[in-house]
Amino acid sequence: MLQMSSDDEVREEKELDLSSNDVVTKYKAAAEILNNALKLVVSECKPKAKIVDLCEKGDSFIREQTGNVYKNAKRKIERGIAFPTCVSVNNTVCHFSPLATDDAVLEENDMVKIDMGCHIDGFIAVVAHTHVIANGPVTGRAADVLAAANTAAEVAMRLVRPGKKNKDVTEAIQKVAAAYDCKIVEGVLSHQLKQFVIDGNKVVLSVSNADTKVDDADFEENEVYAIDIVTSTGEGKPKLLDEKQTTIYKRAVDKNYHLKMKASRFIFSEISQKFPIMPFTARALEEKRARLGLVECMNHELLQPYPVLHEKPGDLVAHIKFTVLLMPNGSDKITSHLLQELKPTKSIEDNAEIKAWLALGTKSKKKGGGKKKKGKKGDAAEADPMEATNGASQE
Repeated sequence: MLQMSSDDEVREEKELDLSSNDVVTKYKAAAEILNNALKLVVSECKPKAKIVDLCEKGDSFIREQTGNVYKNAKRKIERGIAFPTCVSVNNTVCHFSPLATDDAVLEENDMVKIDMGCHIDGFIAVVAHTHVIANGPVTGRAADVLAAANTAAEVAMRLVRPGKKNKDVTEAIQKVAAAYDCKIVEGVLSHQLKQFVIDGNKVVLSVSNADTKVDDADFEENEVYAIDIVTSTGEGKPKLLDEKQTTIYKRAVDKNYHLKMKASRFIFSEISQKFPIMPFTARALEEKRARLGLVECMNHELLQPYPVLHEKPGDLVAHIKFTVLLMPNGSDKITSHLLQELKPTKSIEDNAEIKAWLALGTKSKKKGGGKKKKGKKGDAAEADPMEATNGASQE
């Protein structure tokens, strides 16, 4: 009897990876909505645009569009925001998604990082993109840091594949950043994605050092990864400056505590109902009570915070994140956005190691590539890695 239940579990587990067409379809549907949400937010990045408005526009678009799919499914399918829209500017590294009362605005020449996520039935697509508010090509150190992030992302795309290890990626992206005289930002993790799990156990470390160790892991067919690359013209050692800036949290599912304050119980019950699993922004809660209640929830580790981190003033930080499906016929990058034209001051033309990584194809040989003619990515990259961002495959 016991034996049978474990067989059933194996079967259940088996059906929920990319070997199921239904799962692939849901990932791609989430990705298409997300790519369009990103496009919308990028188009609104103009001088004097309020950051909170941009975040709200991104979130509303995802809520609206996911609400329109799988409406008539036989069972209720959860869908919506998998990570709230964040708009982090210049030396701010990540997770800036302010409250409604915040009046921060964008300015000319700002380097704007947009980070967001969407899910359908728990199958998560995430993306981050960096846009500079300027006419014409991006030049100087801004172009260097953005080219570093983009080239590192292209190299990672080619190394996150069955047969490679997580540490291969960590080593390679540091070499790419160094070639542009930039640093990969410490403490950023690229996670495996699973149904309803945005931070799976298999991870790729951005920088390996004595403080941060992760288990060695091999990439395997039918896995999904969020590859997260953050580069900086500074030291790449970001700091938390103000805890009050934190607005994004995730329910720590394994923790329980009997909250004392009425405000905390109210807010925690709202979180448990509306956001039982995915990260959320405090903007989406009853704001008057939220601040007070969140503090007690945090003190007892019922919530995991996503802090707003900063490099030093004057440093520039670029962020590129994409979702990749490790399909049997090769890697399928399903989220991204075209970059502006870059004119970096550094070149990787003479770097044989980086050129060799970029020349790797993204399709596997063993199945003849199927019908899709998308083996061209490797060739494009070999010619010029800065042309290698040929958008996501938005099927």
